[in-house]
Amino acid sequence: MKLAEKIHQTLIDVPDFPKPGILFKDITPIFRDPRLSKEIVQTSASQLKELGVDVIVGLESRGFPLGLAIAVELEIPFVMIRKKGKLPRPAFQVSYDLEYGQATMELQKGDIQPGQKVYIHDDLLATGGTAHAAGQLVTLAGGKIAGFGFIVSLDILKGSEKLQAFGAPVHTFAAI
Repeated sequence: MKLAEKIHQTLIDVPDFPKPGILFKDITPIFRDPRLSKEIVQTSASQLKELGVDVIVGLESRGFPLGLAIAVELEIPFVMIRKKGKLPRPAFQVSYDLEYGQATMELQKGDIQPGQKVYIHDDLLATGGTAHAAGQLVTLAGGKIAGFGFIVSLDILKGSEKLQAFGAPVHTFAAI
């Protein structure tokens, strides 16, 4: 069975979360499947070796588990981008619109060095707002966007179009 099919079979749809009318795609069952998680990590690491990535950035919070595992597999640093107020040191901030509200994300100053090639990882690409904000944060820190990676993409929302501004590849394992 192909990786995309395995991912599709593992996802759980949660209606009306986080608000009525939203069909939430829960990827957390993937974390309960060590073989599937390992396959995602190894496939991602294989793709990223060709890009010469220096740092993996994971987006809060579901971008953390596999983002860290990919960084460990590649033996490169992992950096977190978090919601406002969650990081202890001075940070760059970017505010943006979500499909169901607004948010501010932060990246600690000094976590990315100028010129480093950064790969941004998250669980799901919807409208692209969170990933675009992450790209802005990496750029503010002086990093170069090497690419974006997602386990699932909701293609109908065209989030990848928003990320084209960075001129970097967008990888997804399963499109919905």
